[in-house]
Amino acid sequence: MKILLLGTDGQVGWELQRSLAPLGELVVMGLDRATNPGGLSGDFTQLDALAETVRTVRPDVIVNAAAHTAVDKAESEPEFARLLNAEAPGVLADEAQKLGAWLVHYSTDYVFDGSGEQARDEQAATAPLSVYGRSKLAGEALIRASGCKHLIFRTSWVHSGHGGNFVRSILRLAAQREQLNVVADQIGAPTSADLLADVTGHALRQALQQPELAGLYHLSAAGHTSWHGFASFIVEQALARGQALLLRPEAVTPIPSTGYPTPARRPLNSRLDCSKLMRNFDLNLPTWQQGALRTLQQLLPT
Repeated sequence: MKILLLGTDGQVGWELQRSLAPLGELVVMGLDRATNPGGLSGDFTQLDALAETVRTVRPDVIVNAAAHTAVDKAESEPEFARLLNAEAPGVLADEAQKLGAWLVHYSTDYVFDGSGEQARDEQAATAPLSVYGRSKLAGEALIRASGCKHLIFRTSWVHSGHGGNFVRSILRLAAQREQLNVVADQIGAPTSADLLADVTGHALRQALQQPELAGLYHLSAAGHTSWHGFASFIVEQALARGQALLLRPEAVTPIPSTGYPTPARRPLNSRLDCSKLMRNFDLNLPTWQQGALRTLQQLLPT
């Protein structure tokens, strides 16, 4: 089996190189032609070249971990966000359908408006608040419309030991400041990139044997917290591991979203109901704390 992996520089793409390697021949594609085999292109701004890459590689599975994830920046560049998050995945889906290949794609809790306090399942009504959320939802729609065999995983609050993320930012600020304000009314499940990658490998292996498992799934760690709760946990655990921080957990101050205005509106309720994923693939999802501890182990010196 040949797997074409796109977006390897990101948090999820980095972990997927590990989790997908045992499944078959892995063709890793970066954005730069010069670093790719045969000068092929993984550049999502060059749709014709992207399609030609798929036709040349002829993979059995395409795994797309590339995306425009700068949520606030997307507000000022909606066309670019749609190109990367909708049009390019649509091209991949069309090419996958022609080849009879599978497409694995990642989406987001930001397709919802964040109202209420209940976890949303895959049938819940979508109503994105931001350009980013709308572009990701459009990508989902184009994949479904293509008719290709696909797995779409909606996730939330991704972090890892690779690349920029909330955990790394809090550790940096905690070393510089004695007080920090963090939003406390946005609730979700911090989810590690290695969990996303491992579940992807497991689900893909099973779906290849049972094509009826294709479709949309919610995938996040178990439990939930606020950004304030997540930040406090990071500081507490870093101090417990002997890190020299100026910030103490009690000096992490909870504030409402209105106290930290951003260009893009974010959902207050990002809880995802992952029952369908766990049932169909016979999975148990670990708590968000377990994933956070693993990321901290990767980031903190021993």
